[in-house]
Amino acid sequence: MSSLAKSANMLLMFLLEMGVLFSAGYWGFTLSPNWGVKLLAGLGAPALFIAAWALFGAGGGENAVYPLTGLARAALEILWFGGGALALYASGLVTPALVFFALFVVNAVLRLIWNEV
Repeated sequence: MSSLAKSANMLLMFLLEMGVLFSAGYWGFTLSPNWGVKLLAGLGAPALFIAAWALFGAGGGENAVYPLTGLARAALEILWFGGGALALYASGLVTPALVFFALFVVNAVLRLIWNEV
C-alpha cells in the first residue's frame, strides 16, 4: 500500500508541475485585452518557469543544470508552486489557487515524511 501511495504522490507532483505551467499560461492570456501582450505573457511566463525548473529543479535535482538541495531546494519549490498558485490568484481564480497550494503542501509534507526529497 505504501508503494502505491508513494507512486500516487509522485504522480500528484508531476500533475502539480504541469499545473504551474498551465497557471502561468492562463495568467498570461488573461493579463491584457491586447493580443500582443497576451501572446507574450501567455507563452513567455510558462517558458520562464520551464527555464527555472530545468536549471535548478528538474528530476528532483538529478537532471538539473545547477541542482539544488536542502533549504535552497525547498525555497525553489515554494517559489515554483507558489508562483503557480499566485498566477491562478492573479487571474481571479481564488479557490483553485488555494486548492492548488494546499495540494502542494500535502505533497511536500508526504515527500518529507517518506524521505523522497
